[in-house]
Order: sequence, then C-alpha cells, then structure tokens
Amino acid sequence: MRLEDFDFDLPRRLTADHPCEPRDAARLLVIPASGGLQDRRIADLPALLRPGDLLVFNDTKVIPTRLLGHRGAATIEVTLYRDLGGGEWRAFAKGARRLRVGDRIAFAQDFFADVAEKHPEGDVILHFDLEGEAFREALAHYGAMPLPPYIKRPPGGDPRDHADYQTIFAHAEGAVAAPTAALHFTPALLDALAERGIGWTMLTLHVGPGTFLPVKSADPRDHKMHAEWGMLRAATAERIAATRHAGGRIVAVGTRRARADQGRLCLCGSRRLPLFFLWRRLPDRTAGPRGLVEPAIPMP
Repeated sequence: MRLEDFDFDLPRRLTADHPCEPRDAARLLVIPASGGLQDRRIADLPALLRPGDLLVFNDTKVIPTRLLGHRGAATIEVTLYRDLGGGEWRAFAKGARRLRVGDRIAFAQDFFADVAEKHPEGDVILHFDLEGEAFREALAHYGAMPLPPYIKRPPGGDPRDHADYQTIFAHAEGAVAAPTAALHFTPALLDALAERGIGWTMLTLHVGPGTFLPVKSADPRDHKMHAEWGMLRAATAERIAATRHAGGRIVAVGTRRARADQGRLCLCGSRRLPLFFLWRRLPDRTAGPRGLVEPAIPMP
C-alpha cells in the first residue's frame, strides 16, 4: 500500500463551500447487497432503514478556535486544539517559524496570548490573558469556526459557519471540527424516522486535531493517528445492546461513531457489532457548489 494509491483529481468547482438547503436534501449513494448503485437523498433514510434499527449520533459541539492575530506587522493565524488549563492552549499556527517564545500575539485590543513553548511538530503552546467564562466569551466574539482547509473563507471566516458547521445534536463543547456526517440531519427527518419505528441515541467523541493533519508517510500504515476523547454513557450502551438483542441494526453515523462504538463493545454485551455507516461529507458532482453527498450505505 502506497500513499499515491489514493490520489485522485477533484476540481475545485466541485467542492461544496456551504451546505444545501434543506440539509437532508444532500445526495446519498446506496450500495445494495444485490449489486449496483442507487442515487438517493438523505431524506430517503426512513425508507432505506428498518423499524427497530438504531442510529448513533455524536453530540460534540465545535468551538470557534480559529483566531487571526498580529505580532507586530506580521499576521498570524492559529487554530487552538487542546485546552491545557490555566489559560494555556496547544495550537497550530500558520507562520509558526516566525514565532519565538515570549512573542505576544494580539487578536484584539483586549484579547491576546503569549507564546509559551514551540514544539518540533510545528505547533505551539499559547498562554492567554483570559480563562474560564471570560475566555469563552472572547473566543465566541473573535473566533471563527475551524473549517477543513478545502473550504475557503476570507480572513475572519463567515458568520454563517457558526450555524452551518454545527449539527442539530451539538451539545458537549470540545471539538475542533464537526462530525460532518450528522450535518445532514434535520428535525423533520428525525420525526420521519421515529414514525417508522427507527430510533436514535448519542455518544460524545470530540473531533481532534488529527483531522487537519495530512498523511505524509509513504505507507499510510505508518501514519500516526491522534487520540480523540470520547464517552459512551451507560444508558446509550444499554440501548445499543437492547437493539442488538431485538434484532435491530446499529447505524453509526460517521466513521468516528464507528470507532467509538467498536472501541466499547464490551459495554454493549456483544463481542461483535455489525455496523452500517454514513460517511463524511464530500462534494456533490452534479448539484453545483452548494451540493453535498454522503457515500455510501451498504444495505443488506
């Protein structure tokens, strides 16, 4: 296996910069066990799943951790990714080579940070003058959503991203990127699923900084994966186990949900948990710049 085995051409015009409306109009590729492909929409899920199935969502909430600041005349963009406590954050910084320990980065007249440490990996530790609620308020005011690099934004971001880049399940603050598969779900779709007898539950898995890091190893198996913090509540584990016992299927919405579910099977009373997947967002190749597509659900 070589990294170049995964290369493909994706024209910029096919990258979706904003979600489609309504969100559940996003395209869905279905792969039936009998063969072939089906072009469907996320809104078709109630017809594609069975009564008694259970969807598992992530309730993590993205925090606006991308900050644009200045060190003298130099512009510095940072993405905070780990709260170390006491006003210190570990962060990626564009222009980090120009930074020195002790440098001050001003994000606003009343919001700044000092460079406390630099690391060989290219990231830094920043010490902010604020912490706790005062820091969260400043971050909400001055921060932008940490979008993937293939989604282009002007300096300072787009105010719409604060809503567009959160799922309707977002509750537990701590992610530096959205669990994108769940972005396509709407209250109306959840109602339609419930009417068909399809349930849903939630766990927490904070999307970590590794989501932004490119794979540089020639052999992808040598790539170091960053750990991510997650929590599976007892009530969720019991519901998953009850669904499996009753013959229902577990639908992990997103690859991270699958990782979390598979890592905690011992809590579910099952050594093996068959999972179906809704994968992360990709550009819609036919619907124009606002389209999104979710490939793919293997269906029995």
